[in-house]
Amino acid sequence: MYLDLTEEQKLIQETAREFANAELFPVAAALDHGENEQVFFNNLAKLAELGFMGLNVREEYGGTEAGVVAFSVALTEISRACASTAVTLSVNNMVCEIIQAVGNQDQCQQYIPKICSGEYLAGAFALTETGAGSDPAGMSTSATRDGEHWILNGNKVFITSAPYAGVFVVWAVTDKKAPKGKGISCFLVEQHSPGLIIGKKEEKLGQHASATNELLFQDCRIPGDALLGKLNDGFRVAVGELAGGRIGIGSLALGVGLAAMDAATSYSLQRKQFEQKISEFQAIQWKIADSYTELDAARLLLMNAAFKKEQGRSFGKEASMAKLFASEAANRACYEAMQMFGGYGYTSDFPIERYARDARITSIYEGTSEIQRLIIARDILRSFS
Repeated sequence: MYLDLTEEQKLIQETAREFANAELFPVAAALDHGENEQVFFNNLAKLAELGFMGLNVREEYGGTEAGVVAFSVALTEISRACASTAVTLSVNNMVCEIIQAVGNQDQCQQYIPKICSGEYLAGAFALTETGAGSDPAGMSTSATRDGEHWILNGNKVFITSAPYAGVFVVWAVTDKKAPKGKGISCFLVEQHSPGLIIGKKEEKLGQHASATNELLFQDCRIPGDALLGKLNDGFRVAVGELAGGRIGIGSLALGVGLAAMDAATSYSLQRKQFEQKISEFQAIQWKIADSYTELDAARLLLMNAAFKKEQGRSFGKEASMAKLFASEAANRACYEAMQMFGGYGYTSDFPIERYARDARITSIYEGTSEIQRLIIARDILRSFS
């Protein structure tokens, strides 16, 4: 693998960095406090104008066709300023890629351009249920055929962007007699579909500007052609797309970790104790050295996974390795950064406490660290047998 970015990838990275510094960082604290929701929406629309909502989507559907590596580096830069904006960007790209991968021509043309252009502020990924989190094959939401329509019943939880998503990719059981995971199908459900209810908004530790809600399906009626991909093939689609999503969340985690360490390192060059800058103490230098080493290792793991996906090669294990390492390294980096700030790091006068809160979820959503270890171990053991 050639480790240098191409000129196009560098341009996308620089554009993302400039936008993050100019538009996102100045408002991130206010968004975290629940203020300026319209500013959040405006920034999503601006990112769509820049082409960031479809970085690995074909041009015929309004995408940029920049590839997975470009997506990863762009998301890292956005995350350094605002993790809430970054997670929306990540999910939007994932929804576009799912529709592009298994949707028919009409579905691709109907929905992908609306997300890429910003006509839809967001797309949403509705897989998780109260009793089916790490084990999505155990879902209970059902879809039954009724003449020319499908009827959905059940509920989903932890759905990013639910209140303002234009379309939801929803998984439901279509064959209750099939073996576990074999009778699940995937559907496109538009906002305001009859019987679709946006439930309670979750009060979260971090990433406050990104809405996370429950979805309720109460005899939700959708057209027969809302089936995405093949009947009863939805679980395979979910597993494949989650692997790609892990590159996104790993990249997000890396950005937050870098932001925390950049802030703490700059602070160490200013803060004095015992009549010298704290950057001169070995204890601080080791925190800097260890954290940046881990974050750079995370970057290389992410680049490897992104490169393999971009080349059309198997990348599931690599994506899990990257997401596992990046998310846990980011959490460690945030806590080391807070330690370097001392008591000030625990206050909202500095962004460190926000970074720590925003980073925590990255080792949980898109598959917990424990699930990533399970996937990695199974793949390695399979190669030995």
